[in-house]
Amino acid sequence: MAGLDGREQPRGGGRATASRWSPTVEDEHAQKVLELFGDPSQAEVPLPSRPESAATARRLTQVVVLRHWGLGAAITEDAVLLVSEFVGNAVRHTGARVFGLRLRRRPRWIRVEVRDPSRGLPCLMPVQELDISGRGLFLVDALADRWGVDLLPRGKTTWFDMRITDR
Repeated sequence: MAGLDGREQPRGGGRATASRWSPTVEDEHAQKVLELFGDPSQAEVPLPSRPESAATARRLTQVVVLRHWGLGAAITEDAVLLVSEFVGNAVRHTGARVFGLRLRRRPRWIRVEVRDPSRGLPCLMPVQELDISGRGLFLVDALADRWGVDLLPRGKTTWFDMRITDR
């Protein structure tokens, strides 16, 4: 199974699985996603508020952070995980038909934004060891350097920032 950095990761006796993955195929999938939905580092990308949009948002984030911006696998994996949490919240809790995804890069920082039409604020709840849900913002709080919500005249933008080391 391939990791985010494009190298093959060990996997038991998965010889058949390993032979199906290639950087060329991965780049083709990434290019198709960008062509279908747009580049969230250039403009906000509208996505339908459906559970399967989390996979699209993860792929777009991975393509931009890892391939376009050339950042490492660790920051990419964290950004992909956190965008998935934000998208899950937008799909589950806002009643929106569409939400927007935007990625921004500044010197030493990246920002990921999810905009939706709800003005309901996300709430960081205490997490217990055996909880099976409600951990999303706990993860965001633990992995992001900063996060917050900007209220808009119609809705809100939930965002997180991650510090990066520029090359």
